[in-house]
Amino acid sequence: MFARADGLIEGMRPGVMERLGLGPDECRALNPKLVYGRMTGWGQSGPRALQAGHDLNYVALSGALWYASPPGQPPFSPPTMLGDIGGGALYLVAGLLAGLLRAGRTGQGAVVDAAITDGSAHMMALIMSMVPAGLFVEPRGQSMLDGPHWSRCYVCADGGYVSVQCLEAKFYAEFLALMGLEDDPDFARQHDPKLWQGCAERLAALFVGKPREHWAAHFAGSDACVAPVLSPFEAARDAHMAARGVWVTEQDVLQPAPAPRFDGATAAPGAIPLRNEHRAEILAELGRG
Repeated sequence: MFARADGLIEGMRPGVMERLGLGPDECRALNPKLVYGRMTGWGQSGPRALQAGHDLNYVALSGALWYASPPGQPPFSPPTMLGDIGGGALYLVAGLLAGLLRAGRTGQGAVVDAAITDGSAHMMALIMSMVPAGLFVEPRGQSMLDGPHWSRCYVCADGGYVSVQCLEAKFYAEFLALMGLEDDPDFARQHDPKLWQGCAERLAALFVGKPREHWAAHFAGSDACVAPVLSPFEAARDAHMAARGVWVTEQDVLQPAPAPRFDGATAAPGAIPLRNEHRAEILAELGRG
């Protein structure tokens, strides 16, 4: 099996595959071109390498969780997205693809150590590049994206939420015009941190006066950078998401369609395979049928 494989993925704690006799050395002795992908939370080395942990722990230690909520509230990130998927699985995929390219060109495989702490910290690179310019500072709620009134979510009259993030001046001007605030002197000073909290409180009072769907319709078709906050089930019914087929129902379970798309396709890829649909043929190919 290992002699014919291009890549192998394992997610055990460090040392487990070696104890099973399935470590990188053993597998690559059979297949030097094998790209051996290892995904863990803490990585294959370091003081925490053998400790248990989960998504929230990894992104907390890496620094990626720091700006994940308003000041005064405990940081909280969307479950699994930032750590398990973003900092872990996607970095593992990138590493495996790079390893496969190398193996195809040189005949030499690779061992990919994809740690969620590494990947989630790496995703902070853009934010950290803004620190010298003063656009991001360590105290929460005082930086370009986690403090301003134009970069946050607001509650509506029906308990729903809308997201606002009109960063560029022209988009911010359109937002102010649609909110009837284009002539307000406080709102005119978009990048003055001393005014952010007061402006946010005034916007909160406006947004809470109407239901979410009112605001969604009010900003529809504009460049004000406002969008409703939808549940996955609501998102499946949204016109844009439905047009792209982003959410599909398989076996009465709502799930995202495969991504990304290729060759300019406007529709989602074909049907998602059912669980165990190809089990028999895979086992047969491995000689275990």
